[in-house]
Amino acid sequence: MENNSMTRAHAYYTRVGQKDVEGIKQYLHPDVEFSSPLSSCQGKDAVVKATTGFMNTFKSLSIRAQFGAEDQAVIVYDVDIPGVSKDFPGVSLMTFRDGLIARIELFFDASNFRV
Repeated sequence: MENNSMTRAHAYYTRVGQKDVEGIKQYLHPDVEFSSPLSSCQGKDAVVKATTGFMNTFKSLSIRAQFGAEDQAVIVYDVDIPGVSKDFPGVSLMTFRDGLIARIELFFDASNFRV
């Protein structure tokens, strides 16, 4: 039996990789929280804005692995970020509430992005 959270997480990151701003909105809880080594924000509009900024930095995103249990899912992905890395790895831990993403925690080496 496939985990529903994992299926939704994969669908969300597929749309992120396609740079589908309108498509990602359907997966986000209105009170979604986002945190990463570089920033944090709360609320659907703020998370869409942050994700749109991320989409504008990469050339492509490929999902390498996915895991899920109950109301959480993990997506491991690589992004091609011109001038930074062709295979920049990242991990996203997502927590779901009411079938929607309520929390996104990103894990990656932010040393390339610090000024």
